[in-house]
Amino acid sequence: MRLAVVALGIAVLSAAQPAGQAPAIAQSGLSQAGFEAFLPQLRAEALRAGVSRATIERVFPELVFSPRTIELDRNQPGGGTPGRSSGPPPPLASYRARHLTQALIDRGRNRYAANRGRLGEISRRYGVPGGVLVAIWGKETSYGAIMGDFDLLNSLASLAYEGRRRALFTGEFVATLQMLERGFPRSRLTGSWAGATGQSQFLPSVYIRLAVDGDGDGRADIWRSEADALASIANYLRNAGWRPGQPWGVAARVPSGFNRAAVVNRMRAPRCPAVFERHSRWLTVAEWRRLGIVPLGGIPDNAMVSLFEPDGPGATAYLLTTTYRAILDYNCSNYYAMTVGLLADSVAR
Repeated sequence: MRLAVVALGIAVLSAAQPAGQAPAIAQSGLSQAGFEAFLPQLRAEALRAGVSRATIERVFPELVFSPRTIELDRNQPGGGTPGRSSGPPPPLASYRARHLTQALIDRGRNRYAANRGRLGEISRRYGVPGGVLVAIWGKETSYGAIMGDFDLLNSLASLAYEGRRRALFTGEFVATLQMLERGFPRSRLTGSWAGATGQSQFLPSVYIRLAVDGDGDGRADIWRSEADALASIANYLRNAGWRPGQPWGVAARVPSGFNRAAVVNRMRAPRCPAVFERHSRWLTVAEWRRLGIVPLGGIPDNAMVSLFEPDGPGATAYLLTTTYRAILDYNCSNYYAMTVGLLADSVAR
């Protein structure tokens, strides 16, 4: 599973951990005592991964069960399973009104202008437009202002103990220990309840694989360096299949009476199928034009795109490229990816 984030909102990022144990968690049988009984399993996994005994002996006595982490995880749509949702999706128009505010756009334009030279260098190196980098930065952490204050080691150990996705969170816990061994203090290793950290909101394993040094100081510090965070986002998207020079998509006009049954996608995606089943099959832009679809922006006729009508017939439709799917790799939500694309177009205008 490749996730930079685990579908979090800014409000969740800033949620504080209460001192007392939530009653619902207590009733579930999870406790500090049970957590401590589980820790030898985590210790063994860390040792197998090559974490030093000195690091383990320093960290493990200080680990504390986080009921708030478990509560937030269980309150996620689909019970905390990324890519699943309960009930029909909301209209894009209402989602966009809440999540693509003029204030977010204005701050994004300011941050884009302030980082124009740096963004140009990063874009030349990785092939990802600066507007897209700023948009993800804005969506994830409000341009570095809100990164979350959960202790990663406590939260990830607690999620591993809870058990539904033990392998995933055990791996992320071990990766956080490896970040400690790279010299980052534990006080800096904070983030969302699900382990996303830094201005780019990378999971620890993603940091290990894909974080890069963007300011030339020899270290990828995605917490304190805007250049490192932006370059790391670019490296992530390139690794996820971003195609230089290709837009994420364009708005399109669909004629009345269009035969949607003829372009239904019959393939089922192995990851986040509910997200991808809303897209049509792939055709070139030229083929869509012959079917009466009119792109409302610049896009090459030979580009392969799928049709997405988030609000159904009669509302604005979009032709989405494979580059759009690189954004979905960052967070597997159509509305997340759509607002990133629309915000990117707005801030770089």
